[in-house]
Amino acid sequence: MSDLSAFPITKRWPAKHPDRLQLYSLPTPNGVKVSIMLEEIGLPYEVHLIDFGKDDQKTPEFLTLNPNGKIPAIIDPNGPGGKPLGLFESGAILEYLAEKTGKLLPADAARRYQTIQWVQFQMGGIGPMFGQLGYFNKFAGKEIADKRPLERYVAESKRLLGVIEIRLDGRQWIMDDEYTIADIAMLGWVRNLIGFYEARDLVGFDHFKHVAAWLERGLARPAVQRGLDIPKRP
Repeated sequence: MSDLSAFPITKRWPAKHPDRLQLYSLPTPNGVKVSIMLEEIGLPYEVHLIDFGKDDQKTPEFLTLNPNGKIPAIIDPNGPGGKPLGLFESGAILEYLAEKTGKLLPADAARRYQTIQWVQFQMGGIGPMFGQLGYFNKFAGKEIADKRPLERYVAESKRLLGVIEIRLDGRQWIMDDEYTIADIAMLGWVRNLIGFYEARDLVGFDHFKHVAAWLERGLARPAVQRGLDIPKRP
């Protein structure tokens, strides 16, 4: 049986199955990347709810695993060399799990780096911009009288959707006919933009036909459907 006692987070969230990968998460657009990935690759894991309502992500125990105080984070009891490995940042976790299992990341070196570039595109662009749009459209930011911040993030979100639209022209997935971590990285964010953030009309989403069809294909995948609801919200 694996010994995870070196990780203080396991004192607050004990592992019932320490031989399995431990996932600390909440079903946000970043959190579901890893739960979808784990469902897709079939790697056994144990999930722990990090409840933002209780500020779990700010506790000393959680911060020992992710000093940035964000989800998701993982502990793999069977990391490189058979030693436990803790990781945070969803993009890094996606790449790690893909390389660990040999799944959802092309073996060809050129295509591998092309896939990673699209993951980075999501991390550096889609996530931050869509998230700010959500803040200024639905949450506290909507009370700000000056609408220039909202207009900025709407324009940038439209631009980013346009980049994906061009990429998906003639393609089923971001990497042609191969479903990869690039798709997983983006699905939850695009879904959130037009759903939870209530920005479908704001960004003119229905004009992005290729993106809409790609999203529909992605959401139809059983592993995606399961992963979007893991862990259950409190």
